Amino acid sequence: MHLTRHYKRLRVKRLTVAVVVATIGLFFVPGFVRYIKPENNMFTVSINGVAAGTTASVEEARKCFLEARRNINSATDTLTFIDADMTYEGSSVDWGKIDSDTTVISNMENILRQAVIPDLSSTYEVKINGYIIDLASKDEVLSMLEAAIARYDEDNMYSVVLEPDANRELPVLSASLSSNEEIAENEEVQKTGSLMAGIDLACELAAMEAQPEIELRPEEYDLGLISMKFGDKVEVAEVYIDPKDRTPLDVATEEVTREEAKSDIYKVVSGDTLSGIAIKVDVPMEDLIAMNDFLEDQNSMIRPDDEIIYSVPEPKLSIIRTERMYYEETYDLPVVVHERDDWYTSDVEVLVQPSAGFHKVVSDIVFENTREVSLEEIAEDVVYAPVAKEIMRGTKIPPTYIKPIYGGRMTSGFGPRKRPTRGASSYHKGIDWATPVGTAVYASCGGTVAKAGWGSGYGYVVYINHPDGRQTRYGHLSKVLVSAGQTVSQGQKIALSGNTGVSTGPHIHFEILVGGSQVNPLKYLGQ
Repeated sequence: MHLTRHYKRLRVKRLTVAVVVATIGLFFVPGFVRYIKPENNMFTVSINGVAAGTTASVEEARKCFLEARRNINSATDTLTFIDADMTYEGSSVDWGKIDSDTTVISNMENILRQAVIPDLSSTYEVKINGYIIDLASKDEVLSMLEAAIARYDEDNMYSVVLEPDANRELPVLSASLSSNEEIAENEEVQKTGSLMAGIDLACELAAMEAQPEIELRPEEYDLGLISMKFGDKVEVAEVYIDPKDRTPLDVATEEVTREEAKSDIYKVVSGDTLSGIAIKVDVPMEDLIAMNDFLEDQNSMIRPDDEIIYSVPEPKLSIIRTERMYYEETYDLPVVVHERDDWYTSDVEVLVQPSAGFHKVVSDIVFENTREVSLEEIAEDVVYAPVAKEIMRGTKIPPTYIKPIYGGRMTSGFGPRKRPTRGASSYHKGIDWATPVGTAVYASCGGTVAKAGWGSGYGYVVYINHPDGRQTRYGHLSKVLVSAGQTVSQGQKIALSGNTGVSTGPHIHFEILVGGSQVNPLKYLGQ
């Protein structure tokens, strides 16, 4: 058959239109993506690195993932835990085939089943100040916590209560203690729950308030445990873990109740002594000394605001309780001090001699574990009253005494000795320091020169009277540099050492007299 030129042109035109229409139609065929540049219009989705198919959007991939997880979870009555990480890689394509939702979901299910974590079970996680214990059930939690209070609650007066923590967004239980009496009362109120019960309770409270208070004698009080609470915050949350990671109840109880050494600090206050602090913190004195480098022995000096480290045994879960206790004891009143501004602080006179009293007392004593924290006396019956000791004490700071020379070697101490030479005393009333003739001698303390010159067995000597009534003497001098009646200050040069009088060699003889009698100078030097 012969085709005309017009027909050929028409056929080509029709073919072109058909190709264009077919090309456009491809974009509307399910399974193909439309060409939208430059945004990503096809996403390859993977779970745990395994490809699960392609989707047209991230949102669609997420919907498929949730549906796949829902399908797996619906196949069992228990929670299924899956370790799954979904990733997706987008691309912008002109042509590409996307998978149906059914295909993607099916592929995801197959991958997720391989990622199921087996044997995870409900567990109760107990957190105590950052310390965590995992137990199998709520009953085990209660059992462990009740074991912690059992040593202080011999009569089983208190129980552990787990209540939702209103301050937490997540479902967390907070543990507290309530008396069994309070728990029973609350249960009774909830059981009746009537308006009449509320009215009866209000009337009962009003009647109790209307009754006059009767003052009880100490022996008439009800004694024993009156309050108890946890000293640490206890939180309980339900989690899912491998059962083999749980802590057995007996092990958890032993860990929570076992006492371990914990460090604490005691700040020294005025009037404290090292032995008194040892009693307060209930730690042997030798242990306090061992734990604090600045303490050398029981005589070490301590000052207000010094910090003393000590160690006390405490469990992981602290229990704070108040016990009402009755006791009888002898006791003393604090010393009453009367001050005199014209006396030195070393001048003390007893005005009234003390005597102890005796009383019967009821006190509320607060303990943290076994350590006493505070005491409040609520009733007292004084059998016989004490008398306070009263003293008169000066307020002026007494003068100090220093060694009268620099250097020197002590050759004779204070007290009995073998007579060193004829005419010398067998009881030495001062201190001798050997030193070359001409060594400077200084006033041990400021005062007034009482004597300056020759003193028989002393040789050349200087006596100085001091404001506190004491006197110092400097003997065997080679030269005197002051005169009687002269006022000198502490550390002022008053003479040169020598070898005059009854002497066995160049030295300085030094005495301190209290009340006219010589005393051992070494007890006063440095004061």
